[in-house]
Amino acid sequence: MRVRYIVAGVLIYAVSVVSGTAHAATRAEQTAACKGDALKYCTFSIPNEKKIAACLEAKKDKISPACRAMIEPPKPAHKKKKS
Repeated sequence: MRVRYIVAGVLIYAVSVVSGTAHAATRAEQTAACKGDALKYCTFSIPNEKKIAACLEAKKDKISPACRAMIEPPKPAHKKKKS
């Protein structure tokens, strides 16, 4: 049971490190978005937070859209040109 809490804590930390660009997302939202991907693709990296973060970034093309949104910077809004 204690291992589960440690893994969850590591994942929360890793997701928050990776998602430094996730401006308005809460930790709970980040965890919900990326926990499954971290467990699926980055299990070998646990408990090293830096490795989990690097793994999620490296596997950006495989992770869920929700998790990808947490680690990619938001696209700038297009400004209309003034005539």
